Amino acid sequence: MESDVLDVLDLRLLSALEVDGRAPFSRIGTVLGVSDQTVARRYRRLVATGGVRVVALRDAYRLGQDQWMLRVRCAPDSALAIGEALAKRPDTFWIGLASGGTEVILLTRPHRPGDHDDLLLGKLPRTPRVLEIRAHQLLHRFYGGVDGWLRKFGALTEDEIAALRADPGCLSDSGPGPGSGPPPGPARLEPDDEPLLAVLERDGRATYPELQRATGRSDSSVKRRLTALLASGAIYLDVEYPPRIFGYPVSALLWITAAPAALSAVGRALAAHGPIAHVSATAGSSNLVASVVARSTADLYDYLSGPLGRLEGVQHVETTPFLRRVKHLTYPVAR
Repeated sequence: MESDVLDVLDLRLLSALEVDGRAPFSRIGTVLGVSDQTVARRYRRLVATGGVRVVALRDAYRLGQDQWMLRVRCAPDSALAIGEALAKRPDTFWIGLASGGTEVILLTRPHRPGDHDDLLLGKLPRTPRVLEIRAHQLLHRFYGGVDGWLRKFGALTEDEIAALRADPGCLSDSGPGPGSGPPPGPARLEPDDEPLLAVLERDGRATYPELQRATGRSDSSVKRRLTALLASGAIYLDVEYPPRIFGYPVSALLWITAAPAALSAVGRALAAHGPIAHVSATAGSSNLVASVVARSTADLYDYLSGPLGRLEGVQHVETTPFLRRVKHLTYPVAR
């Protein structure tokens, strides 16, 4: 895969952040063969003009938490307002308008058991102009989450990836990093992690002094806890960006029905396809959902009729192109 919008260094920088979103600019510069000032300048430009963010996310699969894809069919003149209202909730992600602007599609990851009931059984059904809600529980992730789409560009060598992973979670070049502590425990979150996560979900590169002020913990305590959370897989750092900056302005969701015996094989095959940014097995009217990005509608057609169409075991595909995004991972899209 190639990008014809960002230059090679931009792509390598974002790929490096996808490997370790908290790597110091000096280490990224060493790996990429440029100065840390160049890395910092490029990063600030991508944030300011490209909509790039490094954010921390809770890994629902590792934590054993429910995740749902919701398809909310609305009256045509209300979909945007409903999508924007949903974007304000901290438990919603990847909100988009589809089906000609009559459907809001979103991912929801309830932080607490009651949050799911509140959204699905309380707020949404009582929302004026909501006509239908279809809920698909995500059962198994084949690709996505900790496996970012940028790695499919192949911008970094295996040696460069290993060098970036040398000291995960560290934003300091002095002394042993937080990865030098004891082995991580099982993936779990504690109630007193919430202030730490609240900062990291806004800015995954927040400095340790910022994290200390938000949590009231000591420097060493913050480093140990953040390292444990990252190493256990309870949270991970992701790079969020609009795919259009890579020259991929077309995106869609694929609702795929595969023969039960072929479900795993189809999921693994989709995970290896370049245009696929995420694919999971689901419960619901389809048993797989995949996110696909393309350079044009013609390229989307080529993918649907080619690599996807040739997969054995695929029985039915519904394609819902996004009309526009309302929210990326954690922040609303500016109009």
